[in-house]
This record gives sequence, structure tokens and C-alpha cells, in this order.
Amino acid sequence: MTVCRSPLILLAALVPLAADPAAAATWMEMDWVVLRGLEKTTARISLIEGPVQRGFAFGTLAITVRACRKRPPEEPPENAAFLEIMDGRPDQVPVAVFSGWMMSSSPALSAMEHPVYDIWVLECRKASSSERDKSGRKSASVATAAASSAR
Repeated sequence: MTVCRSPLILLAALVPLAADPAAAATWMEMDWVVLRGLEKTTARISLIEGPVQRGFAFGTLAITVRACRKRPPEEPPENAAFLEIMDGRPDQVPVAVFSGWMMSSSPALSAMEHPVYDIWVLECRKASSSERDKSGRKSASVATAAASSAR
């Protein structure tokens, strides 16, 4: 059975950002992203976080977050991040595997199709001063834990 993932569904979810200025104003720009990564071959999950507009790596993936937005606290919780993900395997030219918006409440709405890795958005937030200091020296942090210990 083939599942059709239409970009029109995601577009319909994001149209209020562009079509209605009042709706666009309800999204807050954030400068720090928190992602979750799964390496399917080892069943290891990782917490990946870093500043927007900086690249960072997860396995053979190079991830760049172009935008990260969050709804205000008085509205239903939602985070949206525009991700560009390249797969740079050794001895091969890097290939774009994903470019688009991912929503934290509906990760399957616009999912990255990859045989080894899954990436999804957890949160967009403002960077703390300590995170800003660290991001100058290190572009992102990746914390890895065994999938069994995360359950």
C-alpha cells in the first residue's frame, strides 16, 4: 500500500502565515531549535539542539534550520521549523533529502524520507545567554541515549 504525502496538506496548514497578516502575527520568531533524531539501524535517539541559521550534523546528515516559529502561550501549542537536510555519505556527492516546514504537533504531515534516519521538531525557543555563548564555540549539541532508556 502506497501512502501519498501531499505537500498541499502542509501548504494548507501554513497558508495562514502568509495570507492573513493577523494570523502571521500570532507566530513568534525563535532563535533556537530542539530536534529529535532517530538512527534506525541502532535504535538510538538523540536530542539535537542549536541556533537557527547554523548548520549541524547528525550521522551523515547536515541539518540547517532556516526558520523556527512558535505559537504564543495563550494559543494551542505548535512549533514550526523550516529545515534543509543534506545526506553526505562518504565518497558521494551530498544529496538533498528534505527541504520544507516540519510541525511539532504533526511530524508525519511533512516527514523526511530516509532509510537510516528520522528527524522531527520538538520545540522552538529563545536561546538563553549560556546557549548563545556555547553556540559561538560549538554550533550544536547532540545528546544521545539508547532508545530503551528513553521509554
